[in-house]
Amino acid sequence: MSPAVIITLIASYFGLLLVVAHFTSKGADNDSFFTGNKKSPWYLVAFGMIGASLSGVTFLSIPGWVGNPGNQFSYMQVVFGYLLGYIVVAYILMPIYYRMNLTSIYTYLEERFGFYTHKTGAIFFLGSRLLGSAIRLLLVANVLQLFLFDQLNVPFELTVFLSIALIWVYTNKGGIKTIIWTDTLQTFFMIAAVLLMCYIIVGDLDLHNKGVITSISESSYSRIFFFDDWTAKNYFWKHFLGGIFIAIGMTGLDQDMMQKNLSCKNIKEAQKNMMSFAVVLVFVNLIFLGLGALLYMYSIETGIGQGVAGDDLFATIALNPKTGLTVGVLFLVGLIAAAYSSADSALTALTTSFSFDIFDLSKKEKTEQDKLRKKVHVGVSILLLVTIIVLKYTTSSSAIGLVMFFAGFTYGPLIALFFFGILTKRVLNDKWVPVACLIAISITIFLWYYSAGAPGVGPGNLGIFGKYTIGFELIIFNSIITFMTLFAISKKGTVKTLA
Repeated sequence: MSPAVIITLIASYFGLLLVVAHFTSKGADNDSFFTGNKKSPWYLVAFGMIGASLSGVTFLSIPGWVGNPGNQFSYMQVVFGYLLGYIVVAYILMPIYYRMNLTSIYTYLEERFGFYTHKTGAIFFLGSRLLGSAIRLLLVANVLQLFLFDQLNVPFELTVFLSIALIWVYTNKGGIKTIIWTDTLQTFFMIAAVLLMCYIIVGDLDLHNKGVITSISESSYSRIFFFDDWTAKNYFWKHFLGGIFIAIGMTGLDQDMMQKNLSCKNIKEAQKNMMSFAVVLVFVNLIFLGLGALLYMYSIETGIGQGVAGDDLFATIALNPKTGLTVGVLFLVGLIAAAYSSADSALTALTTSFSFDIFDLSKKEKTEQDKLRKKVHVGVSILLLVTIIVLKYTTSSSAIGLVMFFAGFTYGPLIALFFFGILTKRVLNDKWVPVACLIAISITIFLWYYSAGAPGVGPGNLGIFGKYTIGFELIIFNSIITFMTLFAISKKGTVKTLA
């Protein structure tokens, strides 16, 4: 695909987003930016959240995940866990957020425990979301760099700067009010692109007569459930239970995802949004895994992409001239849509959390609030840029693996903090909360580092748990250990009634 075609495609895409931003940000103020004026239709929020939750990581990493014999469709075990996690989010966490009329969900921690607990929770979110968003954008920037900007001799740093600058332009004024609409549009582009590519690949493989589902199920890529070795990373209960905790942490305790939910008119509509999103997400992930199986089958059949696996497979096949211009265009549309539907909402959520949780925007004079929010929005954009560039030269792992790995360490304390407040009536020694959380993370790192297959032990050697390998359940270990350290610094006391 020629650079001219790619540039035209990207320019047209962002031109459309800017048009949407222009109409949705008319008369926007801080309430529009942070809460969408509490007028977002639940069905638009639900549909747009699919794109925001999947991102470019899912778009590239999930199809590539399928080729590993130990992976195949095992990711669906995690997705089934998500369903239960989303029920907890919809019917336990969200009613608390709506009852307290929160803009930043971490304000709950200050109301329940105090100043230091609030700041600790917010910092964990900010670090986690910053890393997660940087990994997601890095993955997409790498693809654009490889297939476009390297040919134009444009340095990687400029590629990332332009990407973030474009996001800043269309989110700067309308914030969440604009994102509800742009994410809906981008989710549509992403899902439509994937379905059309599946259709084209099925035609090229001549699978219409035999049937797509039959062909995939008979392939060596389609195994979903793994019950044979409880010490392995892909064991069902590890993935399933890990999925529950990941959904609670990365959705229910994530300002990015909850900010969209809190822009709905009321709790009932927000719950309809969450459960609709949960059900649809199961089928969307299954489609991505099915696409992965088709890509590996296509690579074997045609020789295109032979020897390539993981995150690079999809791009290698889609952008190969022999695959055809249509597939290449669909791939780029889907990739850009997946990447920026996640990145734009993350930038807004980071701005919200920094504004309310770190700089106490709600306590400022009205005349200062708008200026502060704009300065924070610029500052967060710069911070995201620097983080992506640092990650570019320090990481080489699969993006989906990195996101889940970091989530295990950063969302575990958030789960423990919130549910300690919900499930107990104990009072924390507020000043000791940051120390307790850091101790719990240190213990978790030690357990992971010296488990089977981890860096401290090496592949094929026994760890401190014997053959047991820690996988997605890392977040469970971290949550439980943090809960225990919090209990150690707590005492019985009087819990004030929350608003």
